[in-house]
Amino acid sequence: VQLAESGGGLVQAGDSLRLSCAASGSNFNNYVMGWFRQAPGKEREFVAAIRWTGYMTEYADSVKGRFTISRVNVKNTVYLQMNSLTAEDTAVYYCAAKHFAADSWGSWGQGTQVTVSS
Repeated sequence: VQLAESGGGLVQAGDSLRLSCAASGSNFNNYVMGWFRQAPGKEREFVAAIRWTGYMTEYADSVKGRFTISRVNVKNTVYLQMNSLTAEDTAVYYCAAKHFAADSWGSWGQGTQVTVSS
């Protein structure tokens, strides 16, 4: 499985940004796709996840109501729409994938930097 993130950048507080994750190398019908982030000096944390089939989504409390995860299966792409960004959202954002029966996230992208200036 290969994952490639894009869409990061420098924005101001209150702005929006959409991240993309292009997935390849597998049939993703039984996968869960997720977004994680790691801020400087902090551990990597879960942001959001979505099943490749169906409509189940999950969000960290810190982003509920502001971020939306979605996917376009025919493009093998997962998105993270981020609205009302704050400086606390500054981090490297990673796309991840795991089989729905797996205990851990087995595939990771290289990450894309999101910087929010206040």
